[in-house]
Amino acid sequence: MAMRKVYSEIKGMKVKEVPNYVKPMLSMDYVKRAFQKGLDNYNSKYIQTDAIQPLYHVCFGGMVFSYLVALPNERRHLEHQQHAKEHGHH
Repeated sequence: MAMRKVYSEIKGMKVKEVPNYVKPMLSMDYVKRAFQKGLDNYNSKYIQTDAIQPLYHVCFGGMVFSYLVALPNERRHLEHQQHAKEHGHH
């Protein structure tokens, strides 16, 4: 949603105007305010309404995080297994 808004605003600008529009969005203060606004929206949408979705978000987020942490080790294992298979080792 936010990207669509930014795109529609940038679409009508000239190329020289774009850096002046984007530069304030990259400041730490802007990022902090946007993050806080997102947390406030999440709180009002899910937490205050006693919805079950935050539990799902934690569970699925934990599964994805666990997968990403284990992925490099699994890739090394599979590469080693492939190497051993190509060179006739067990």
